[in-house]
Amino acid sequence: MSAYDPQNPFAKILRGEFPCYKIHEDEHTLAFLDIMPRSPGHTLVIPKAAARNILDIDPDDLAHVTRVAQKIAKASMTAFNAQGITVQQFSEAAGGQVVFHLHMHVMPRQMGVALLPPASRKEDGKVLEANAAKLMAALKGN
Repeated sequence: MSAYDPQNPFAKILRGEFPCYKIHEDEHTLAFLDIMPRSPGHTLVIPKAAARNILDIDPDDLAHVTRVAQKIAKASMTAFNAQGITVQQFSEAAGGQVVFHLHMHVMPRQMGVALLPPASRKEDGKVLEANAAKLMAALKGN
């Protein structure tokens, strides 16, 4: 396994070098919308700790990410009238990982509606803003 690269896009988001549609932030985690969502409300939850993936993250940091992913999943059910949730985490290239900073995908789902292919289209900023507002309002209600 390669070493953690502090120049990865998510590390740059954490440092404020790249923008994001922030949904939630605390001392251990950041959750933001995927700009190429596979479903409306597709959110990424990342640790603030430098961790390449599940193979090298400290267990306590992973626990924080998992708790926030659950919080986002519950809010997504409300915000997007979802019928289910898909949570995914990929580790290393052979496992499907593309950005090498641990992240969990939280995707609201509707019965019979397939996920879009990964990285298939960039969502319009206005749609992302509206989805972020819905999700943040649902988080306040939970």
